Amino acid sequence: MTDTSHKPLIAAIIPAYNEEHSIGYVVMNLLEVAKTHQFNLDVIVVNDSSTDNTSQIAAKLDCILINLPSNLGIGGAVQTGFKYAFLKGYDFAMQVDGDGQHPPKEISKIILPALANEADVMIGSRFLEKSGFQSTFLRRLGINYFKHIIKVFCGIRVSDCTSGFRIINSKALEIVNSYYPDEYPEPESVIQFHQNNLTIKEVQVEMNEREGGKSSIRAFNTLYYMIKVTIAILFTYIRLKKHKIK
Repeated sequence: MTDTSHKPLIAAIIPAYNEEHSIGYVVMNLLEVAKTHQFNLDVIVVNDSSTDNTSQIAAKLDCILINLPSNLGIGGAVQTGFKYAFLKGYDFAMQVDGDGQHPPKEISKIILPALANEADVMIGSRFLEKSGFQSTFLRRLGINYFKHIIKVFCGIRVSDCTSGFRIINSKALEIVNSYYPDEYPEPESVIQFHQNNLTIKEVQVEMNEREGGKSSIRAFNTLYYMIKVTIAILFTYIRLKKHKIK
């Protein structure tokens, strides 16, 4: 067995809500890829009060399982994982979806540049080279819109600011331990990281289509979502700018 005790310790955080059909695949493949690349990695499943067998399945896997007593949503579940990683002294924390959208074989693409200290926040993007599943037209429309909003507020270009496939270092981990957006955490946290003078970089990854058939998003719902996220981003920017909340 290879000794990885001297290597940076990585927490792979999987927020999971009713992912009984995919959680086993995601955890086992993460561990297999970590073994192949000799990453010193622990998988942390944050069960967001699932109503299916997610908790029971995860309990039998080689992972750390955190069962939330009530449903907190994606932001609360991810921050729970971040808080655990911060308190336990992990060097990096990586977010991976529990539904299989983020293929475990792609994790090395965001871990390796993070380990090389290329940025404080590494985001896996579908759109740098436009390979793999590109999401639906309506979702791409929204993501492109948010890209321009982020550009206005931060002066930086993030092509896939809604991507939850990302890894942060200990400096960023200390910040999100204190505060992390709850409702739309991915685009809002880009504002948070930038306001705290952290460097952000994207790397090309391929993603899978979400399980569960066709998207339920329609034009009106997309417009409503875009308005809500825009307001959330605006208030996050104002809050952090005025009060210097980390």
